[in-house]
Amino acid sequence: MVKSCHGPFSDILVIDLTHVLNGPFGTTILSDLGARVIKIETPGHGDDTRTYGPYLHDKSLYFSFVNRGKESVILNLKDDGDRAIFLNMVAQADVLAENFRPGVMARLGFSYDDLAKINPRLVYASSSGFGQTGPLALYPAYDTIIQAMSGIMSVTGFPDGAPTRVGTSLSDLLGGLYMFSGVASALYAREKTGKGAHVDISMFDATLSFLEQSLMDYVATGEVPRRIGNRHPDMAPFDVFECADGHVAICCGNDHLFKALCKAVGNPQLATDPRFIDNTARINNVAVLKQALEASLKRQTAAYWLTTIHNAGVPIGPLLHVSEAIEHPQAKARNMLIDAGGIKMPGNPIKISGYLDPMVRAGAPELDQHGAALRTEFAVRPLSAAGRRS
Repeated sequence: MVKSCHGPFSDILVIDLTHVLNGPFGTTILSDLGARVIKIETPGHGDDTRTYGPYLHDKSLYFSFVNRGKESVILNLKDDGDRAIFLNMVAQADVLAENFRPGVMARLGFSYDDLAKINPRLVYASSSGFGQTGPLALYPAYDTIIQAMSGIMSVTGFPDGAPTRVGTSLSDLLGGLYMFSGVASALYAREKTGKGAHVDISMFDATLSFLEQSLMDYVATGEVPRRIGNRHPDMAPFDVFECADGHVAICCGNDHLFKALCKAVGNPQLATDPRFIDNTARINNVAVLKQALEASLKRQTAAYWLTTIHNAGVPIGPLLHVSEAIEHPQAKARNMLIDAGGIKMPGNPIKISGYLDPMVRAGAPELDQHGAALRTEFAVRPLSAAGRRS
């Protein structure tokens, strides 16, 4: 058995039927926080992501990043013997997680109602594109489809550009994150009620909940939000600005910070210009304001402005590439670059006092790596003469 890192879920057994990204991301958070997670894979090549690139040492990083610390067993849930092992797992489990299309588990005889009869304390988590209810419940979905349908793609990008996918599988990851939070909530409720629950997560719901400013603007004005690039819709200056050799992000959330910025860039008169006298004026003249600030910023390097503007007390940050971000001293200080099975990957962002946050963790399992041990552990024991399992 793979021993989970000590954490708040160290006494929790998770049966993981999830695949690809959205579900496995959620169950990996449980694993990182100490749960024992048994990943059940189908005969053949197992989770589809085992065949997805990029690869390192012949291992899929796609699979490795969201399955670290888990155990793997191949079970054919249409086979009577494997079904018996699975049901024995369910009887002892705290959590079952799945992200099949709604209806698949019910057809197998493994709906929440079916399994709650075996284990009333079971927290059963389902994550899918559109959830278990509604007119699109059976509609197939991938991350890009959800991003397109949720509205987030329509507000991402620049005004003169096309709608743009967020640069990561945001909807998948949000589905996994909400699955984790739903499971944690249901486990907490179980401590009071003694009963499990069905957690129903929709990637569509999850992405809608992250629309934030765009949805606020629509509710306030009734107008469809438009793409505005990197700037904030209601605060200025709040954008990415060009310097002599690169870009920096500068954020001024009030008039005091704006005045400090104008002084720092050697253009204090901007703060008293009627076009920029307060935030409303700056928003109404945002393009002219950006042009004026960049005229000053382009005279010096990004490194110069990072020091000068920071020393003036104005929030500023560099525009980093992925390699620079993950290797940054702050990322290392927060243990956000770890080793899992010899592969570098992001660490666990949830830091809880009193619990370890190891720099080295168990990697993702090979297909059926723990199959023999798990089949023995969860084998159905024959009844003894006394009528008890031997």
